[in-house]
Amino acid sequence: MRFVIVTGMSGAGKSTVLKALEDTGFFCVDNLPVALITKFVELTSDNEFNNDKVAVGIDIRSGEGLADLSSILNNMRENKFNFEILYLDASTKVLVKRYKETRREHPLAKGGKLTDGIEEERARIEFLEKMADYTINTSNLLTRELKSETLKIFAKDKDYNNMIVTIMSFGYKFGIPQDADYVFDVRFMPNPYYEEDLRRKTGNDQEIRDYVMNSEESKSFLDMLQKMMTFLVKENTEKEDRHQLVIAIGCTGGRHRSVTVANELYDRLGNLPYSFRVFHRDIINDSYVKGEL
Repeated sequence: MRFVIVTGMSGAGKSTVLKALEDTGFFCVDNLPVALITKFVELTSDNEFNNDKVAVGIDIRSGEGLADLSSILNNMRENKFNFEILYLDASTKVLVKRYKETRREHPLAKGGKLTDGIEEERARIEFLEKMADYTINTSNLLTRELKSETLKIFAKDKDYNNMIVTIMSFGYKFGIPQDADYVFDVRFMPNPYYEEDLRRKTGNDQEIRDYVMNSEESKSFLDMLQKMMTFLVKENTEKEDRHQLVIAIGCTGGRHRSVTVANELYDRLGNLPYSFRVFHRDIINDSYVKGEL
């Protein structure tokens, strides 16, 4: 039987993960009281239980029962019961934004300061993060991307590395992304903006990709960038034990050259054993569409 414990920070996406697991045939239970975990394991391990895939959601809502969870999990492992822990995390800034958007109250805020409740929760469940078999930081993930990461682990059984690499295109006129780990300037490349028939297209269009990459400078830069990022992604994973890496590619408006290079880099790095996503921050911008740049 495959037994998965889904846990982590409130607002980090546990409901999304449990729904994704349920859609793949898991029997899912959310917010199971800690005191019932051992009994639940016994029931689902019984031969009469008709599902060999079970997922349980456990989080800060368990209250004081969390204090007993560590010993319960250790006992389960000592008794040779196999289970996996998926820990979902997100930055405090992102969690605050999500709570404000949904107008939900954090379980530990109790009418007080939201950030204090989040930090208290982080401290209380730190032991679960240390015990986790998989960690996904959802700060920069869309719902569909979180579902995809979940399926890689529990449906497709792919070798999973906790590193999620975001390749982001942006426009310098709108500012450098604050969460960027590496920033590369591609404003030296041929600019389709000055071609009237290409101006309103984007780097997602083949005509733009051909225009931008049809120069020796562009090809040489991309070759060197691929080699460098292949090295740096591996170094960040193995030596710094990071879970998120953001590679930012910038041009003037974030619509043509940076989008092209971000897409090309995404295609070239896709064979590495990490999770990659491409995000075009400024590809849709009114001033660009109106020709005001």
